[in-house]
Amino acid sequence: MKRSVQLRASALLLLTAVIWGVAFVAQSVGMDYVGPFTFSCVRNLIGGLVLLPCLPLLARLDSKKTQQAAQGGPRPAWPVLGGVCCGVALAVSEVLQQFGLARTSVGKAGFLTAMYILIVPLIGLLVGKRVGAKIWAAVVLAVCGMYLLCMTESFRIETGDLLVLASAVGFSLHILIIDHFSPGADGVRMSCIQFFTASAVCLVPTLLWEQPTLAALLAAWAPILYAGVLSSGVAYTLQVIGQRDTDPTVASLILSLESVVAALAGWLLLGERLSARELVGCALAFAAIILAQLPERRLAPQAGD
Repeated sequence: MKRSVQLRASALLLLTAVIWGVAFVAQSVGMDYVGPFTFSCVRNLIGGLVLLPCLPLLARLDSKKTQQAAQGGPRPAWPVLGGVCCGVALAVSEVLQQFGLARTSVGKAGFLTAMYILIVPLIGLLVGKRVGAKIWAAVVLAVCGMYLLCMTESFRIETGDLLVLASAVGFSLHILIIDHFSPGADGVRMSCIQFFTASAVCLVPTLLWEQPTLAALLAAWAPILYAGVLSSGVAYTLQVIGQRDTDPTVASLILSLESVVAALAGWLLLGERLSARELVGCALAFAAIILAQLPERRLAPQAGD
């Protein structure tokens, strides 16, 4: 593969991480005008609508990989079932994250959400997937980092931190659901279905408990459009195109930089400050993310093997 192609793919994934990182600011600002259910409902609706006209093009880009992975051809029911399951998990995770963002800083939320990279292999233990020493070392680093980042002087974890951590668990389940359904389904179509499903799931509590006004939605138009158009529609497209020419390990490492971008965006755009202790916690958490994504070292075969 040409070096220029690899650099282009890495640049697209880096832009995806930047968009997702800044989205934490948009989500935080949006909470000043509308509730978490409303924000998630409208955001996912916009994401689905933006992705809908791009579906034929993205489906062609994704079709080759899908056909190779699905033995006997893709099963039509899988995009629908997978999209619905993903949509439910996405809705719950996003709402928990929105509630958490109302009670914690953008920087903390970015790093704590990125813990899904560590939570995914831990959940895998429940289904019999072994975890190596490298992952356990990353877990120790992450626990130490979260302690420094989240614990207050009275040694209590704030409610917002717990909500964001809960959303990280939800996003981990979302990733595992995608891993289960994607081999036999059109990934782009499944993603479009998940956006509309997530919007529908959030619509009921929106109407029951928040009852947003048109004036409130118009006041929050900028963060909602950013989260819907850029974070969902555009970033997903960039991720699909970028990962076609990038090693999965390298891609996930680049995308995990959204946590760093979230902290920087909170500092630059919202004037948030992190103490020295919190900065050390961020550094440890990011080190854990990097360690979790490093490939396992394989011993060279001995002569005669």
